[in-house]
Amino acid sequence: MSIRPALVMQRAAAPLPRALLWLFCACWVLPGAFGRDPWRNADVQAYGIMAAMAEGRTSWWAPTLGSVPMDVALLPHWLGAMFILAGQGWLDPVLAARIPFALLLAATLASVWWSTFMLAQTDAARPLPLAFGGEARPTDYARALADGAVLAMIATLGLLQMGHETTPELMQLASSSVFMTALAGAARAARKWTRVAAVSSLVVLAASGGPTLAAALGAASFMACLLSREGTWRRFAPWSLLSGVAAAMLASALELWRWRLAPALALAEADLIVRQWLWFMWPAWLLVLWTLWRWRSHLAAPHVSAPLALTLTAAGASVLMGGNDRALLLALPGLAVLAAFALPTIARSAAAAIDWFSICFFTTTALFIWFMYGAMQTGIPAKPAANVARLAVDFVPRFEPWALMLAVAATVAWLGLVRWRTGRHPHALWKSMVLPAGGVALCWILLMTLWLPLLDYARSARPLVQRVAMLVGDSRCIAGMNFSAAVSASFEIFWGRPVDARPAAEQVTTCPVLVRITRGPATDTPVGWEFQGATRRPTERNEVVSVYRRTVSATATPNQGSVTDGAARRAGD
Repeated sequence: MSIRPALVMQRAAAPLPRALLWLFCACWVLPGAFGRDPWRNADVQAYGIMAAMAEGRTSWWAPTLGSVPMDVALLPHWLGAMFILAGQGWLDPVLAARIPFALLLAATLASVWWSTFMLAQTDAARPLPLAFGGEARPTDYARALADGAVLAMIATLGLLQMGHETTPELMQLASSSVFMTALAGAARAARKWTRVAAVSSLVVLAASGGPTLAAALGAASFMACLLSREGTWRRFAPWSLLSGVAAAMLASALELWRWRLAPALALAEADLIVRQWLWFMWPAWLLVLWTLWRWRSHLAAPHVSAPLALTLTAAGASVLMGGNDRALLLALPGLAVLAAFALPTIARSAAAAIDWFSICFFTTTALFIWFMYGAMQTGIPAKPAANVARLAVDFVPRFEPWALMLAVAATVAWLGLVRWRTGRHPHALWKSMVLPAGGVALCWILLMTLWLPLLDYARSARPLVQRVAMLVGDSRCIAGMNFSAAVSASFEIFWGRPVDARPAAEQVTTCPVLVRITRGPATDTPVGWEFQGATRRPTERNEVVSVYRRTVSATATPNQGSVTDGAARRAGD
């Protein structure tokens, strides 16, 4: 049996106080859930489908946006729609839809904690006994490492924005994290709950839009179990395989298989993918490399192979999909667990380097956020304020006392954290992750308080829809020429009326107004339409939105139907 590299004294196994750990998690999960619109692309598209389901504007089994069928995972959208229905009359629909996904994010953090806690108590992961005693007790050691894993998860930059959206990837992330927890529990003692959790988590992952990844995780964990020296974990191999098979059977029965492979694109953009990985998985990947080096003789042990199987499977899927960052998101729980096992072996000089980099980087970033906030509120200095006005046309800053108080409190807490970390010499294993996690939480709070009006103005489609509405006037519906699903969702949400975005909508629609989005001014006018006017997204220079009004009455053929009739039929159903 190879010698374990961890030498840990009892004083280093001090846990992070529970109140502080909960505060860290709350400061990271809650900001961004309040006071903002759904942002562009995936966020607004997912919310648009949920809202349409809840309001009866589309079928729950075959959802549409802009009268165009949407090929999406149903389970996450059902979840958001049910919360919208539950909050009708007393809760803002956007906030209601975000609640279950915030809970999924919290469940992911909890799964990371429990996975690390259980894996750290396996025989191969325990610290070596000291010659004269005083080594860390197994439970305390495991708790300290689990705290460090949660901090590493919070510190990871790639999870910051996507972790606060209402997209199916949050359910996929939570499902894969629960599967890792099942593997961790089986490594200690295979109980009934580990089998149920393993099978159910991969089934949910498949139903959430990741059937291929679910089957791949089942196969990867099966191989990891077979290669393990731990008899308990080897006996769990059939259940790992069964989990992947169950997910594959569900995907086949419900026709959930979707192939989005683009390996040629990955080869063509290999340099971009490398740069994406460097920032997306920062700073966890540094510690993961150290873990793999120091524990290189224990790669088949559960505490390394279980999270590594999850990480490599998700990372491989991301590469095969042309560098898809949403697939890479599922690698982060495994990375956080692997990063935690670097903490007992990391050199003091490396820990100091992490601390000083975190202090310099996050303090500088916080100062910049405060500086630009002052410029937006006071107009001084004039040049930064003018730059904001140039980039966000017609944006009017507003002063919100509650946001300022929260930002001040977060900044004071950061200064206190820096003083604690630099003024003393704590021995706890998780100490190296405190400043990276605290810095990320600080900057996220500042962005979601001081900069939230600006970011919401820039990332929300509401300002654009309001500009277009002034040109459209009182129209019962609009036709969208080459609208994406996100654009259709934006108009249905913020304009509140039906959108017809079917292919060739300008020819088949009965709507009196046509809206067209182009890169640069449109040079041609569709036949049967008269140019009404044009506008731009306030933060987009090249994108032009042109509005046309029908000049010749046209009636849709019976098999084409109209957007309003279709909406009425769906509502009746």
